[in-house]
Amino acid sequence: MLKYMNPKRFYHAVGKKKFWEFILLAVFIIFFYGPLLNMTLLAFSNTYEYPHVFAQSWGTKWWSYVFQQKSLVSSIAQSFIIAIATTLISMIFCIPAAYSIARFKYPGRKGFMLSFLLTNAFPKLGIYTSIAVLFYKYGLMGTYAGVIIIHMINSMMFMVWLPASAFRSVHRQQEEAARDVGAGPVRTFFKVTFPMALPGIAVATLYTFLGSMEEAQGTMLVGLGKIQTMPVAMYGIVLDSSAVQIGAVFAILLIIPSAVMIFAMRRYIGPEAISGGFKMK
Repeated sequence: MLKYMNPKRFYHAVGKKKFWEFILLAVFIIFFYGPLLNMTLLAFSNTYEYPHVFAQSWGTKWWSYVFQQKSLVSSIAQSFIIAIATTLISMIFCIPAAYSIARFKYPGRKGFMLSFLLTNAFPKLGIYTSIAVLFYKYGLMGTYAGVIIIHMINSMMFMVWLPASAFRSVHRQQEEAARDVGAGPVRTFFKVTFPMALPGIAVATLYTFLGSMEEAQGTMLVGLGKIQTMPVAMYGIVLDSSAVQIGAVFAILLIIPSAVMIFAMRRYIGPEAISGGFKMK
């Protein structure tokens, strides 16, 4: 068919298609990276007034202001402590649950799996308020334990669904082969099943850690202001000042650990590992 087509028309059609593809790509880049670029510009703006596009003066004035806050260092430390604790405890509780979902069939299995979705299906503030009533009763308000439980509730869907999909991808024949040569159930799990499911578990761990680092509403409500993580400290400092640059500086500080974690675990992050966790069988 191409040999009967006028070459000029063909190249014109191809060029027109490439042009619109370039336009769509440019729109996507502006839409996706525009806010990040604007945030970076604001973070290094000493003086900025709306509706100007660029700052009137540049510098690190607001970086100095943020780092002079006494609560900053302690909030960074508390964020990392709570995020690491949330990730480790979630792994201890959720990985066995994910394995049971992947390997055993029992009544109510799908309903049990769907129950982890409920915490993300409703407005979180309402859930936090209901949980706070129980936490007052059991003395968990204003404690690290209470905040970690809140963070775990937010991450349980990822820590169950993604590892469950990873465990399903491990063929039973491989486990049976290890059992045939004398490996016990525990050794088979840690030497065969767990290493092969590690990519999906790593992605779930990454989601849990990053989700804990950025969680603010539940931490503010349950922590009662006693536990100051970075997002909570950011809210306090931003509300005390009208400068939008402070929020931009804190946003970059919150992005840095996320970017480091994503870079460190880039070999495990892929569409198959992520999308596979949301398939229910």
